[in-house]
Amino acid sequence: MTRYEQIKTELLASPKTWLVTGVAGFIGSNLLETLLKLNQRVVGLDNFATGFQHNLDEVESQVSAEQWACFQFIEGDIRQLRDCHTACAGVDYVLHQAALGSVPRSIDDPIATNETNISGFLNMLVAARDAKVTSFTYAASSSTYGDHPALPKVEENIGNPLSPYAVTKYVNELYADVFSRTYGFNTIGLRYFNVFGKRQNPNGAYAAVIPKWADSMISGEEIFINGDGETSRDFCYIENAVQANLLASTADENVKNEVYNVAVGDRTTLNELFDELKNALENNSVVYQVDRIYRDFRVGDVKHSQADINKAAEKLGYSPNYRISEGIEIAMPWYIANR
Repeated sequence: MTRYEQIKTELLASPKTWLVTGVAGFIGSNLLETLLKLNQRVVGLDNFATGFQHNLDEVESQVSAEQWACFQFIEGDIRQLRDCHTACAGVDYVLHQAALGSVPRSIDDPIATNETNISGFLNMLVAARDAKVTSFTYAASSSTYGDHPALPKVEENIGNPLSPYAVTKYVNELYADVFSRTYGFNTIGLRYFNVFGKRQNPNGAYAAVIPKWADSMISGEEIFINGDGETSRDFCYIENAVQANLLASTADENVKNEVYNVAVGDRTTLNELFDELKNALENNSVVYQVDRIYRDFRVGDVKHSQADINKAAEKLGYSPNYRISEGIEIAMPWYIANR
C-alpha cells in the first residue's frame, strides 16, 4: 500500500475538517471532490474572481447527497482578514489555493496580483495561526525558479523572478518561513508545475495552454504557438496535485516548513503537446486538420521547466500516477463535453 492509499484509508476511518480556499476554482474544486468522496467535512472559501459556481455544481453532481451535506461554502475574500478568520474556525487542515494566477495577468495588473497573492496570503497565515489549525498547505509555484538555468529544478536552487506573479509566490515562501521561525507555525508549500485537468477554464486572455488549445482544436480554430514550439514544460495532471496536497496535509512535523515540487519530472515541448492533444481528439472521434501557427515568445516566460521530484517522493511519499499522455486522455472527454 502506498502512503497515499494509506492516508485515504485513515481519512475514511477518521474524518477531519478541511478548509479549501479558492474552492470554486480549478484545483480547489478537484480537491473538494476528492475530500467529499473520502467523507470529509469541507469548508470552502471563494470570491468568484476566477472561480465559478458551475464548478461547485459539477462537484455536487459527482458526490452523494450525504457527502455534499458535509460541505459549507463561504463567499468571501482572502483580502479580508475577517473572512479568513471565519473560514478557519474549527478547521483541522487548510489547503490554501486561492490566488490570482497567470504571468501575463500579473504583468498587466501587478497591484491586483500583489493584493491577492501577498496580502491575502498573509491574512490566511494569520487566521490559520490564530485558529491553531493542525496543518497549512499552500499553493506555491514553479515560477519561483525564475531565470535559474539548471534542469531539473531542485527546490534549494532558485534564480531571479521574471514576473510580478513569480515575486508574489516567492514572497509566500518567505512569509511561511518567517511564521515558522517567529511563531512556530509550520507550513508546506507545493510548487506546482503546469497543472491541468477537468474544470480548468479555457476562456480568456489568461487561460492555461492545455484547456485553451483543447477548446480551440475542438472548435477547429487556429493554434498559436509562442516561439518556435521547443519551449518545454513539466505538465502535471490534476490528480497528482490532489495527491500531493493530501500527503502534505497529513505529513509529519519533521518534514514541514519546506517547499516541494509537484510535477511528473519530465519535459514536453509545445510542439509535442500539440501532437498529444491532436491524437487524443482523434481517439474521441474529433479530427483536427489546421496547421499550427508560430509567433513571438511571450514576455516573462522561461524557456524550459522540469522538476526534480525526489524530495517530495522521499519526504512525503509522493508518487505521480499520471504522465501527460494519460492525463490528456482522461481529460479530453471532459473538455469535449464541457466546452
